[in-house]
Amino acid sequence: MAKWKKQTLKLKPNHSWKARPGYRIFVVGRGAVRFDIPQAWVLQPDTGSIKIYDGDPPNDNCRLEVSYNQLPPIEWSGFPLARLLEEVVSGDHREILSKGEIVSLNRHDLRLVWTEFCFMDPAEKREAYSRMLIGIGGNVQCLITMDFWPDDAKRVDPVWDEVIRTLQLGIYIPDPTTGKAMIPRLN
Repeated sequence: MAKWKKQTLKLKPNHSWKARPGYRIFVVGRGAVRFDIPQAWVLQPDTGSIKIYDGDPPNDNCRLEVSYNQLPPIEWSGFPLARLLEEVVSGDHREILSKGEIVSLNRHDLRLVWTEFCFMDPAEKREAYSRMLIGIGGNVQCLITMDFWPDDAKRVDPVWDEVIRTLQLGIYIPDPTTGKAMIPRLN
């Protein structure tokens, strides 16, 4: 996931893309990962992830970041997501001040876990929050993080909720101008 190509396409009249008012659809890897983000937020590809800011850096106060891995086609229902998330948070390089509980969500198409922790921002020398989410579905594993200041929590909480509500993994879109998904057939 190191090479990025941005492409703007004209949607066909009968496309099936739908997002709530004020939001737009974010898709990476032709449908490997899909969720909705606020309309005005800014995307910036990075080496192994895509960062999504609530304003042009450095004038931003919130950053969503997403990365993903293709997984082999095996049964992932028993994979210990909560333990993996605990290990990822424990390995975080920032000075963690407090940790929240792990929240688990199982849907018919994916499983996810997420948590929130407070850390000392090394550049600003003030408290900040991070939410980390690990999801598995459709033989795709994603990591989504959101970093924000405590003062922005009420503003970004609905964004996080919308990311979780609209998250889809491994539902590929052969023609992005239509939005119609290719549902893998099970033999």
